[in-house]
Amino acid sequence: MKRGQFVVVATSGDYGKPRAALVVQSDLFAELPFAVICPLTTTLRDDADLFRLEVAPSPRNGLREISQIAIDKLTVVPISKIGDVIGQADDALLLRVNRALVLFLGIV
Repeated sequence: MKRGQFVVVATSGDYGKPRAALVVQSDLFAELPFAVICPLTTTLRDDADLFRLEVAPSPRNGLREISQIAIDKLTVVPISKIGDVIGQADDALLLRVNRALVLFLGIV
């Protein structure tokens, strides 16, 4: 599992159903027993483009429908909760994710 991969993950709580997520944790920490992810949602919001990044399905990313990466739902999950890798984000999308994370987390 590497940064920028789309994976299937089962998180706990209200979002417990298996869903797609984007791995955002640096590959430098790949040996840790957990990963930092941003879940995806198919419930699209048109009022949150700073922290909900739209991504269209493609053969490369493995998504089945238009989704949004939920930067505001940044989550740490045990590796055991992460299933298959379904695809990979392209460089342009990762740049958008990086910028959104910097803004959302207040990193300057």
